[in-house]
Formats: sequence, structure tokens, C-alpha cells
Amino acid sequence: MGAEADCAVRFKGKSATGRARLETEVLQFRGGDLRLSIPFKEMSKVSAHGGTLSVAFADGTAAFDLGDAAAKWASKILNPPSRLTKIGATPEWRVSALGVTDVSFLRELAQIVSTLSIGRTVKDSDAIFFEADKAGALTRLEKLKGSLKPNGALWVIRPKGRPEISEQATMAAGKAAGLVDVKVVAFSTTHTAEKFVIPVKARAKP
Repeated sequence: MGAEADCAVRFKGKSATGRARLETEVLQFRGGDLRLSIPFKEMSKVSAHGGTLSVAFADGTAAFDLGDAAAKWASKILNPPSRLTKIGATPEWRVSALGVTDVSFLRELAQIVSTLSIGRTVKDSDAIFFEADKAGALTRLEKLKGSLKPNGALWVIRPKGRPEISEQATMAAGKAAGLVDVKVVAFSTTHTAEKFVIPVKARAKP
């Protein structure tokens, strides 16, 4: 989501002015001596009234004075975008999925996209989803790039917090394959997905 706002926050009898940030799965605030990071999944109640966003969680209730943005932020928290929305999937897509172990994701894709090839790449893929659990598997990125449309995306799905395949190693492998990283999304509670594309200058003209 990436929404930001300067606002006042009241929490546990204290008040502070600073910057609030609404991410895909967490609401954060930094100001004065107050630091908050509240995951959506830990929120027990979310409401907006009179320009104030109130968020109840295990440690108490935080009130964010956001003005007109309060209702919008509440709606985004209560109705977070699906994985497919974050990824940008459309009905016209031709998709290849390699090594993807999340069966529910594959089912979601199959219901949306026009073509889904599981286990092998199809030529001119709008998106390739490649799951890797070790850095060594990332050597396949350059070959996979050859099956992408010029404006297609290669998504690398990797487990979170695993030294066997760090973010740094993933970014380095993408760069070595002639790709640029443009986006990271929380794929699931256990995995992250990083989006790579072919640089505009390197895309073949039609």
C-alpha cells in the first residue's frame, strides 16, 4: 500500500506527533518517544470516526488523527488486497509456474488467467513464478528470462528469513541474469515474492 501521513497519535495516555505508514500487512508510527508497528493480523478492532482511526490490539488501542484519510486507511486494513491484486494478475495473462508449492495460489491463478502452465515454461509468458529454496537454484533465472514477454515479469518466491537463499543473493542473481528488481510482496506467512523485469533498454522491439 505504502500510504504515509503526518499525524498525532494517542496511545496508553501518551500523545505524539510523527509519521504513520500503512504497509501491506502492518501499520507503523514513528514520532517522539512513540514507536508502533501493528500487524493487521494482530488487530482485534479497526474503526474510523470523526477523522480518527482507532486500532485495538493486544497492547491497547491506538488513535491516529488522520482527518479525511482515516476512513480510507480503515477500509484498506479491513479489506487488504489479495495476492493476485498485489501481483497485478489479469485475465489475459499467460503464466508459467515452476516449483510453486502453494497449491491454493495455483488454484487462484487458474481461476483468473487465460493460460497456466505448471512445471514447464510457455513462450511469451506474461509472468513466470519460480519458487526456490536455495541460492543455487537462482542460476536458472537467465534461462527463464528467455520465456518472458519483453514487458513480462519473473517472480522469485523464496522462504522468509532463510540463510540458504537471502534477499541479497536473490537480488544479485537477478542482476547477473540481466534483470532488475522492481517490487517485493508478502506472498504468504512463510514466503516472499520478488519481481524482476527486463530493463526497458534491453527489451526487443516488436
